[in-house]
Amino acid sequence: MQDKAALGAVTQLWRYPASSLAGERLDAISVGPESIDGDRMFGLVDRSDNEIARPDRDVKWHKVPLIRTRLTNNRELEIAVPDGDWLAAPGTESDRAISAFLGFEASIRPFHRENAAPDYAGPLTAERYVKNPIHLLTTASLARLKALHPEGAADPRRFRPNIVVDMEPVEGSFPETEWIGRKFAIGDLLLTISEPCRRCGFTIIAQDGFDNDPGILRNLVRHNAHNLGVYCTVDRPGRVEVGAPMRFV
Repeated sequence: MQDKAALGAVTQLWRYPASSLAGERLDAISVGPESIDGDRMFGLVDRSDNEIARPDRDVKWHKVPLIRTRLTNNRELEIAVPDGDWLAAPGTESDRAISAFLGFEASIRPFHRENAAPDYAGPLTAERYVKNPIHLLTTASLARLKALHPEGAADPRRFRPNIVVDMEPVEGSFPETEWIGRKFAIGDLLLTISEPCRRCGFTIIAQDGFDNDPGILRNLVRHNAHNLGVYCTVDRPGRVEVGAPMRFV
């Protein structure tokens, strides 16, 4: 099995400790057989009915992606609302800050007991969907979207990728959408591209630095069958660092 020429190099790495909240940009990630270490361990719920956050479907959740997240070295979650301090979560103080920011009673809850601190004895919440191991996006596809929608912000944060690969634009193409079934290596990590990533209303929501923009999704529906980026399954776990080359194998 021989590596071909590099298609590009990793330019951004992200994990999302809490579903729907802002992600954490990293210099390196560790990828296991099923997921990135620390990815989507927690959910945010409406305390009145235990509904999990759905920014793609309900306007009351539209401010959720403005809430920052990070994991400590001990894998404990911290959150920060805009203009607020970092707070340990789950916890009374962090829930109070989130509730004040959103305008209704909300609470951070782990998906599994082992995701929380050892002294956490509160309720859990069910995961909203079955997550795919890796979501990969290329700058070439972002460039194609920008060409179709020049007045819009084709920011990676709209699409919540784990790995962003910098590669030359391909005229008239969202290239990774055409790679379904192919295998590639990034550092020690070996992946198979399993399916395109179908986009939802989350992509149009405003975040820090860009505004609400329905044209983002409208152009993906019209020009790429609702898709941007791809999901990948893990053939060989490994560590990935920014700058690592991506090669088909």
